[in-house]
Amino acid sequence: MNAIYTAEAIATGAGRNGRTRTRTDDGQVDFALAAPKALGGSGAGTNPEHLFAAGYAACFHSALQLVAREAKADLGDSSVGAKVGLARNDAGGFSLLVSLEVVVPGLSQEDAQALADKAHQVCPYSNAVQGNIDVKVLVSDD
Repeated sequence: MNAIYTAEAIATGAGRNGRTRTRTDDGQVDFALAAPKALGGSGAGTNPEHLFAAGYAACFHSALQLVAREAKADLGDSSVGAKVGLARNDAGGFSLLVSLEVVVPGLSQEDAQALADKAHQVCPYSNAVQGNIDVKVLVSDD
């Protein structure tokens, strides 16, 4: 496979309490990082779970738009929200938990769920985590 786009970023400092930025001249991403209060941090900055949730939500919404175009379905004012949780696993390490909330106001629950399920097959993030992270895809009215 050949990449059609590659993003590059670097993290420096003290991991969750350091800094992350893109390694390109555009400077689009440049964040101070802070561990969340739930992990004993200050919570005064972004963290890897924030960044993963934002990226997954945007990527999944793009996949949803793609499958809707192919199905000639109107998504209207749709949205995708992502929740990314951090949990201890049985091996003593950590695992991610993901829940995606899809809202498509103009479609029935069944039609929206069918598009969301198809988007889950198309989305690069979904394909990347398949078999590694339990992802719940929920269609909601709000």
